[in-house]
Amino acid sequence: MGVTRDEWRRFSRPVLKTKRWQVLRQIVLERDGWACVDCGTRKGRLEIDHVKPVRSNPELAFDPANCAVRCSSCHTKKNPDRVRAPRAGHHARAIRLGESRCRSGDKSQPGNMRYQMLDSVKIARRQSEIRQALAGLVGKDSPTEDETRSMETMDAEYRTNETRYRAALVAEDQERREAGADLETRSDREYAELVGRFELRQVALALDEGKALSGATKEVVDELRSKGGYQGVPVPLAALETRAGETVAADQINPKTIRPVIDRLFPASVASRLGVQSINITSGELEFPVATAGAVFGWQTTELANVGAQQSYVTTERSLNPDQTGGAQMVISRKALKQAGEGLESAIRRDLNAVIGTELDRVVINGTGTAGQPLGIIPGATTYGITSTAVGATATWAAFRAQVVAFMQANAITSASQVNLGFGPAIWAELDDALITGTAVSEWDRLTKHIGSPAISNVIPDETAILTATVQGIAPGYLGIYGGVDLIRDPYTKAASGQLVLTALVTADFTVPRGLQTRILTGIGEP
Repeated sequence: MGVTRDEWRRFSRPVLKTKRWQVLRQIVLERDGWACVDCGTRKGRLEIDHVKPVRSNPELAFDPANCAVRCSSCHTKKNPDRVRAPRAGHHARAIRLGESRCRSGDKSQPGNMRYQMLDSVKIARRQSEIRQALAGLVGKDSPTEDETRSMETMDAEYRTNETRYRAALVAEDQERREAGADLETRSDREYAELVGRFELRQVALALDEGKALSGATKEVVDELRSKGGYQGVPVPLAALETRAGETVAADQINPKTIRPVIDRLFPASVASRLGVQSINITSGELEFPVATAGAVFGWQTTELANVGAQQSYVTTERSLNPDQTGGAQMVISRKALKQAGEGLESAIRRDLNAVIGTELDRVVINGTGTAGQPLGIIPGATTYGITSTAVGATATWAAFRAQVVAFMQANAITSASQVNLGFGPAIWAELDDALITGTAVSEWDRLTKHIGSPAISNVIPDETAILTATVQGIAPGYLGIYGGVDLIRDPYTKAASGQLVLTALVTADFTVPRGLQTRILTGIGEP
C-alpha cells in the first residue's frame, strides 16, 4: 500500500525540514558518488530514498545506512505509490506565489527546491563547471576576443569563489560536525546494540537444522555478508565476548573502535599488555607509512652560515595482508544442541573466545611467518628491525633498569611507567625470590614500583623478556583481523552420532611498524 498525503505530512515532512536532514542528504550523496544506486545516472534530480519507510521505521529516519541515492524514475519504480513531495510542495507554493511565476519556471526562489543545497556545495559545483569551461577554452590555439573575455571573467569569478567557498565551509563547519557526529554516534551505537543481542545459538541451529535467523542476529549476519568473503555464517568478533556474569569488559560493546579484539575480548593476553592494537579490516591490504628520516636541527657556525644540511623526509611501508587464515574447530553434541538456551550460547562463546584468543596471542609473539602463520615479534626481530640484547645476568631490577634506561633514551620516553614489559613465569619466580639484604623487599617489588605490573606469560620463551612502548600515538604492533569469524558446518565427520562440527575461520596478520619501539632481552636468569 502506498503512502497517503496525510502519512507523508505526519512522518516524512518533519524529517525533511530539519537541518540535520540537509547535512545527512549531503553525506549520502557524497557517499554514493552523486549517482543513482540503481541505474547509475548522474543527470536529472537525485533524491534520497529511505530504504525502510519512515512511517514504519521512524527510528531509522536519520540513519545513513537506511538511505540511498536514487533518481526520480528509479525512486518511483521502487515505490510506485509514493507521494511525490516535490510536486506537492511545488503546487502549494504556486498558490502563494501565483500561477504565472510557477509556469514561467522562475527558479530564483529557493522555495521551488525540496531541499536547500548547502552553499559550499553550490560553490564547489560551480567551480567544477568553471574548470571544465576553462579547460576547453585554454586548449584552443587562437581563441576569439569573446572567448578571451570569457576566460578573464571566469578566472575572476573562480578566484572570488575560492574566498566564498572557504567562508561557507567556516560557516557550515559547526553544523556539519554536530550533525555528522550525531549521525555517526547513532549509527555506531545502533550497530553495537545489535551485536549485543547477537545469538550464537541461532547460528548453530541454522547450520544444524537450517532454521532461519531472526532479529538482531539476522541483521548483523546480512550486513557482514553484504561485504562478501564468507562461505558460511559470518559472526562478528565482538559477539564472542563472554556474557551472563562472565563479561570480560565493563565498557559498552563498541566493535568499531580501533581496539575491539585484544583489549576487550582477550584482556589477559600478553599482546594487549604489551600495547599491541587490533584493527578490523574489511578487505584488501593496509599499509602503514613509517618515517625513517626527516627534519634535522642545526646551528649557524657563523653569521652567514647555513643552519645545517637539509635531509629528505623518507618513509617505508609496513603492511597487513589477508594472506594468513587459521581455523578453530569445535564439536557440539546433540544434547547441547537441544539445550537451546544460555548453556549452548555460553559454551560456544567460551570455547571460541579461548582458542582464538590463545592462538592470536601466540602468533603475535612467536608467529613463524611460515606454514600460513603471521610473522611474530621474536622470529621477526631482524625483519622488523627490533634490537635484541643479550643480558646474560640474573633477574634483578638492576639488570632490567640498565636496559629500560637505554630503551627510554632511544624512544625519547620520560617515564619508566610508559614502558611495557613482559616475560615468562621463571623470571617472575626469580625476581620474587630475591630479597634485598636485610629487608623483606624483593627484586619484584622494586621492578613493579617503577614499571607497574609486567605481563607474565608462557608464550614468551624462557630467559627472554620483551620491552615495548607506544610512541606519538603509534602502537608497538598492529594485529589486523579481516571481517568477522566465518562459521562453517562440517556435515560429514560426525554425521553418524548427530553431532555438529563447526569450523571457525579467522583471517589475520601482524606487523611491527617501528622496530625501535620494541626490544628483546635474552639470557635473563643465566648464572
